Amino acid sequence: MSGESEQARRLRSVPQDTASPTGDELLSRVARGDEAAFAKLYDTMAGRVLGLTRRVVRDAAQAEEVTQEVMVEVWRTAGRFDAARGSASAWILTMAHRRAVDRVRSEQARTNRVQQVAATETHVPYDEVVEDVTARLEREQVRRCLGRLTPVQREAVTLAYYGGHTYREVAEKLGTPLPTVKTRMRDGLIRMRDCLGIEMEGRA
Repeated sequence: MSGESEQARRLRSVPQDTASPTGDELLSRVARGDEAAFAKLYDTMAGRVLGLTRRVVRDAAQAEEVTQEVMVEVWRTAGRFDAARGSASAWILTMAHRRAVDRVRSEQARTNRVQQVAATETHVPYDEVVEDVTARLEREQVRRCLGRLTPVQREAVTLAYYGGHTYREVAEKLGTPLPTVKTRMRDGLIRMRDCLGIEMEGRA
């Protein structure tokens, strides 16, 4: 028995250097512009985000759009994460749930307005028009910025976000080495972030 106890003590004393970084650590690195950390965070969270948005939005195409918007927002706003308020995964999923709910409300409001106008033949109030246009402009910004990527960047980003694939799956589908795909994704996301920043400044 004493031998087993000594062995157990030795095992417990071995440093756990091989442990993968936590979501909090990855998000902290992303906030400092670490693209490799974002790649790992994406592989960990994109599928969960897509699953959540699909349950809320109940439309595959819109859920994929929301997922893309969320992951871009994570890259852009990682510095706002506060570990004292919760985990990285909870922060990202809360962001995803909020955006998904906003999308549902926006679409439902638009449908209601169309039905109301059709039934009453009255003009839609100005503030409601502004709300609808604003939501559509945000989606158009993402589409325009996606269109400004190079063809290979756009192909990789589209497969990852709209297709919900991991980096490895994208590499297999494109028949391209994994490091090359990761480079295209990182460069594409940086261009998306910069483009969206310019788009928002242009509307300010």
